[in-house]
Amino acid sequence: MVTIPRLHDVVEEILPGIIADRRFLHENPELGFQEVKTSTFVAERLESLGVEDIRTGINKTGVTGLIGGSGSGPGKERVVLVRADMDALPILEANDVEYRSKNEGTMHACGHDAHTAILLGLARVLIERKDQFAGTVKVLFQPAEELPPGGAEGMIREGVLEDPHVDAVFGLHMAQDQPVGKISVGSGPVMAAADGFRIRIQGKGGHGAYPSYCVDPIVAGAQIILALQTLVSRETDPTKSAVISTCFFNSGDAFNVIPDIAELGGTVRTFDLELRDFLQKRVPEVAEGVGKALRAEVEVDYTLGYPSTVNDEGATEIVREAVREVVGEEHLLVTEPKMGGEDFSYFLIERPGAFFFIGSNNEEKGLTWGHHHPRFDIDEESMGIGLETMAATVTKYLESGL
Repeated sequence: MVTIPRLHDVVEEILPGIIADRRFLHENPELGFQEVKTSTFVAERLESLGVEDIRTGINKTGVTGLIGGSGSGPGKERVVLVRADMDALPILEANDVEYRSKNEGTMHACGHDAHTAILLGLARVLIERKDQFAGTVKVLFQPAEELPPGGAEGMIREGVLEDPHVDAVFGLHMAQDQPVGKISVGSGPVMAAADGFRIRIQGKGGHGAYPSYCVDPIVAGAQIILALQTLVSRETDPTKSAVISTCFFNSGDAFNVIPDIAELGGTVRTFDLELRDFLQKRVPEVAEGVGKALRAEVEVDYTLGYPSTVNDEGATEIVREAVREVVGEEHLLVTEPKMGGEDFSYFLIERPGAFFFIGSNNEEKGLTWGHHHPRFDIDEESMGIGLETMAATVTKYLESGL
């Protein structure tokens, strides 16, 4: 086994290199399924480390590699997969830092650059200590987490959970709602299912001074938005959680013209499978019903997105043990279910595992801006904590032989 004290010293020693990797990735962000430079960088780094069986081009830009331990123990026949996402967001960065994005309008505003750098660091730590653990670690670098339907499902279809057969999966995410030094993990649902809807309203346009001759799609759209909120406030069991957010509403461009058409759309977040199915049925019914009452024709396109991210209890307990050893019981938090969505959920549907959160904000350094904000940035010390925790997690899993 890799021992925690030695591992801490190793991580401290290599952290500057991990930070350098993260800053390179931050400077060169790429959108989902366009991570060509990123995946090339990852593959070259894995090759230089001596990682075996490196495979590229999986679901366009995904990369995997294997690290086989030569030690003995109950996990000798086990394979554990660790995933990092690589894609950035279509956001114009507002940070004034030396590693600011060089790709105008594209930014690592969610921490995927840190995730990738941490996993490269994990590969280095493990490859240099192959004699200290038994079993195999599969590192997986995934495209397009931010671009539904996402990159995870496609990588699974292309066989990343086989050859060799993967027994468990783990992933982490930087958490800007937690201070650096804190780590949260929970069993059961930790992130919501993330679905989407787009509603097209066909009215009858005309002069803004004569609405009685028209069918106003803007008024219909406004009523639909309000009516959708009653699905949460009046049709959802109050002991269950749901969010319906209308995130865009487009119609018209003149002050005195009632337009023909309006379009609106948004997202639906749930944890409960029955509630998810119920809202998939009710959102179109409500929108179409309101439209009919107001003499407008309504078409609804409802898309199922990422399922809920559900952690396995046994895998979660392994993460808890690792966290206690790395940062102490007092810094271990219980993950409250988050309404954000994650396509790591597809891996957890196929295999037991856990997804956990590494605190990354630091008020003293002004690093408090949230995920997907143009000024998002992390305390880079959090990457060392994340690496040490993940290394302890995978080696504990292999040692346990579960």
